Amino acid sequence: MTNAVSMTDVVKRYRRGGETIEVLHGLNLAIAEGEFVAIMGPSGSGKTTLLNLIGGLDRADEGSLEVCGERLDRLPGGALTRWRAHNVGFVFQFYNLMPVLNAARNVELPLLLLPLSRADRKKRVAAALEIVGLSDRARHKPNELSGGQQQRVAIARALVADPAILVCDEPTGDLDRQTAAEILELLQVLSRKQGKTVVMVTHDPKAAEFASRQLHVDKGRLTDNGQAAA
Repeated sequence: MTNAVSMTDVVKRYRRGGETIEVLHGLNLAIAEGEFVAIMGPSGSGKTTLLNLIGGLDRADEGSLEVCGERLDRLPGGALTRWRAHNVGFVFQFYNLMPVLNAARNVELPLLLLPLSRADRKKRVAAALEIVGLSDRARHKPNELSGGQQQRVAIARALVADPAILVCDEPTGDLDRQTAAEILELLQVLSRKQGKTVVMVTHDPKAAEFASRQLHVDKGRLTDNGQAAA
């Protein structure tokens, strides 16, 4: 089985004032293509830093990191930005939708970075909205949608460029339990039926149960190699 993520001896440090703080200490991790992994850990444990490295939003200070066949630690800034636009979809706790744009226009935004015709963009937007079950809400603005519907729009936006990997930071943290379950079931479908690799940070054990594997980060280290979820 091919790995979507291969991380070897990865170290990440930040500078705060005159102090250097090591956030991740020599992490080793492999995530298979199409796997749905939940990353858990206490606040400040390094789980969001780990997620940002996988998504190409941040860089490791030491070690090697390969995601979707590319060594991210070797990519210069412009190339990393282009790689991210083609390979990674981001889903956050707060949906980050543009309030003045309808659902379809919000979903279209990542495609504006790609060399696509207007017709191609329209086709991709329609397909993404259909996947998340919101074809009939394409013309609705965010304030005309429920929280769960807004998160579905955010997921459609993450999917529209057909990335290999979805990086999700507390994607259900702002939702009630039933709506959260619907979003997590959608992520399961994207993993199992469409082969998307889903890497999700969550503080919620109930949410983590939807993943095929759980990783636990504590004080910048993986405390186990990740156990399969029940």
